[in-house]
Amino acid sequence: MNSRLVYRFGPGIADGDKSMKALLGGKGSNLAEMSSIGLPVPPGFTITTEVCKTYNEQGANWPDGLADQVRDGIAHVEQAMGLAFGDPKNPLLVSVRSGAAVSMPGMMDTVLNLGINDKVVEGIAEKTGNQRFAYDAYRRFIDMFGDVVMGVHHANFEHAIDTLKQERGVSSDLELSADDLMILVNRYKAIYRKKTGHMFPEDPFDQLTFAINAVFESWNSSRAKKYRTINRITGLIGTAVNVQAMVYGNMGETSGTGVCFTRNPSTGEKKLYGEYLVNAQGEDVVAGIRTPAPIAEMASKFEGPYHELVETAERLEQHYQNMQDIEFTIQEGKLYMLQTRNGKRTGRAALRIAAEMVDEGLVSRETAVRDLVEPRHLDQMLHPQFKNVNGYRDRVMATGLPASPGAAVGQVVFDADVAEDWRADGKKVILVRIETSPEDVGGMDAAEGILTSRGGMTSHAAVVARGWGKPCVAGCDDIVINYKTHSFTNGTVSVKEGDWISINGTTGEVVVGAEELREPSVGGNFSTFMSWVDEFRSMRVRTNADTPDDAKKAIELGAEGIGLCRTEHMFFEGDRILNIRAMILAEDPKERREALRGLLPHQKADFLGIFRAMAGKPVTIRLLDPPLHEFLPHDQKGQEQMASDLGVSVDVIKAKVAALDEINPMLGHRGCRLGVTYPSITRMQTRAILEAAVELAAEGVAVHPEIMVPLAGTVEEFVNQKAIVQSVAKEVFDEKGRSVDFLIGTMIEIPRAALTADAIAKEADFFSFGTNDLTQLTYGYSRDDAGRFLPYYVSEKILPNDPFQVLDRVGVGQLVKMGTERGRGARSGLKVGICGEHGGEPSSVEFCYEVGMDYVSCSPFRVPIARLAAAQAEMAAKRSNGQANATAAKEAAASV
Repeated sequence: MNSRLVYRFGPGIADGDKSMKALLGGKGSNLAEMSSIGLPVPPGFTITTEVCKTYNEQGANWPDGLADQVRDGIAHVEQAMGLAFGDPKNPLLVSVRSGAAVSMPGMMDTVLNLGINDKVVEGIAEKTGNQRFAYDAYRRFIDMFGDVVMGVHHANFEHAIDTLKQERGVSSDLELSADDLMILVNRYKAIYRKKTGHMFPEDPFDQLTFAINAVFESWNSSRAKKYRTINRITGLIGTAVNVQAMVYGNMGETSGTGVCFTRNPSTGEKKLYGEYLVNAQGEDVVAGIRTPAPIAEMASKFEGPYHELVETAERLEQHYQNMQDIEFTIQEGKLYMLQTRNGKRTGRAALRIAAEMVDEGLVSRETAVRDLVEPRHLDQMLHPQFKNVNGYRDRVMATGLPASPGAAVGQVVFDADVAEDWRADGKKVILVRIETSPEDVGGMDAAEGILTSRGGMTSHAAVVARGWGKPCVAGCDDIVINYKTHSFTNGTVSVKEGDWISINGTTGEVVVGAEELREPSVGGNFSTFMSWVDEFRSMRVRTNADTPDDAKKAIELGAEGIGLCRTEHMFFEGDRILNIRAMILAEDPKERREALRGLLPHQKADFLGIFRAMAGKPVTIRLLDPPLHEFLPHDQKGQEQMASDLGVSVDVIKAKVAALDEINPMLGHRGCRLGVTYPSITRMQTRAILEAAVELAAEGVAVHPEIMVPLAGTVEEFVNQKAIVQSVAKEVFDEKGRSVDFLIGTMIEIPRAALTADAIAKEADFFSFGTNDLTQLTYGYSRDDAGRFLPYYVSEKILPNDPFQVLDRVGVGQLVKMGTERGRGARSGLKVGICGEHGGEPSSVEFCYEVGMDYVSCSPFRVPIARLAAAQAEMAAKRSNGQANATAAKEAAASV
């Protein structure tokens, strides 16, 4: 660990800068950066993330030298402010805040007004001439210190202040007098002593030590770990701690505090967007304790600070070349900047911001693609809306703030844990809370949407929901929520737990009942941005599609071919299931061929539609993969119906079901093993594919079929199936008097295939990695059963991610890399792609680019995400190579 543990910032001094996020966290590095460009930042210092790592690894002990460097940091703040820590006559108070390298809003701990005690509070009152302000700061500190540092829940203090307001007959905290707040301080202390068994600490340095420790420990809190898991945040070592001189927004009518974005985070409009409160501290805005006013109204109350804020916001946006999320305080008419960071935004906002910043000349197209839009933003653009845009109006029971756009439908739950449980049972839920807190993030993630009765557009619920692209209606004071009765009401209509509601996060409407949803449409900014994306990528993006409709939708979203067409899905449509069942019941090859002959026209019609939809683009068709028992009914009623349809006894059906039963079907008679033992299946499917291709080619339609053999573990299996395909191809071409070019390849989804890829590549025209099965077989996990323990593995850091969602680079990835390298070593120019679920997951797409794949393939609605991920992967690789070359050149020059 670096011997330097503390970095200073403030007017005229900045030991760090924005490039040091890994060491100083996002907040600390940006405080240093704002200081370096001359913005009004209260002085302070940052304790590094390395210290957090050491603290948590060494049994909650500070590393050598930290205590001295913290005292030096306090001395820096004292000198800059002209105040003294713990001095009643000239008191300095500080805030203690967390700040990881990746923004995790609300997940870790903050303490304000630290350094106050019984003597200091009197000094503050005397110095400011504002006794109410002094005791308001004191009671806030006891509350936050008790809650954050000592685990005395905030609700205990909230109950005490509510009781006092009832005694005084007032409704607002602001209506409590200085004498009332003095009483409240004593009640808070009594609560603290009762709950902890200790007196409230008076020594400011003791307070500071406890608070720093609490921030370090919050890194491993259950809510922080769950947030990192949900957002797939890995590779961080801990949080930094920022200790900063307090500035006060609660010193009266000339003071205030607020949060704003340089552009609207929901729509992307270029207009300052946010909220502020007069005579308040920062937590009042985000906690929903008081209803804030729109930032546009601030000009009438604080004209000078408002115009300075507008100018500062524009300056920050130009400096960071990104939309900023800003926290500020006004103390007696003077503006102070407390934080800036890249603002979280909806997908629609991200695209508009990117397009307009390019138009404004603020950023290049390359910067817009690399930095301003994330793959998840594109995912949000494909969220559903209400299908009938006006038909639900008579069932709108309440309207709140449109905190995060999109529509959601689900059953009402009032508890985050219940939301997770119901989601695990396959239910769709809407989480309804008075206000959300960081402890609710698991339930928020499980829910289709979120509804709160309290809080503004920058409340916890709003910020988290927007970041996740989850519909949210916040601050809906039309409803009253009762946790005890598990219900809420608007005074006329009551909704109980389990009832269905719909929310419209775009309009803020809450609708009784389940509304039908429709697929979203994307606007002009989407098309413009995606055209830029394609300028910066070379890896192709295909789609997994089994029908012409899927293929057409994928083309609309930019697919450049089909990487996986699953033929078995076609067998379940209409009467064709009878043909496949007749084939399964057949006792000899002749009967089997007769049954398959009935399937041929259906299969051929399917391929005609898909080839026509994908005209000019490659189409990879996988031969039959699942075991035959999947096509048979396993219930009594279904078996009786099948017997009737095929004119056989039920006993015959039962006997066949029993005969095909397997202990482990995933490792059983499926994939190419079916084609080897029942070659007529391969023959029928090949004929259907190539007859369709030849007929369309005769019409002038460009077709590029690629026939893929599934689950080959040996080169001999592949050669067997390849020979059948080639034989049928010759028959079809001779019959039609015409031929088409086609490829024969295989899915690499068995570890042995990856290990022997050089031998298989000598026979195969292409490889497509089926990483779903490859992951199962590499880990020895059943994908259908692993859900019982994988969440625990991830939460306990046994695995960094669910390997069925994010490609395991260390194990499965090495097989992919090995298979690619060995395959191309044996066949130069071998086409290689991926067609598992990982083909649409951004970090997995990045890995595919790194190993040199020609394409990835994913579901139609993931195609834009894969396109952006591919472009960003290529940009990152080129930037990394450029930096490496620059470093090498510098080292070479130095050695001369």
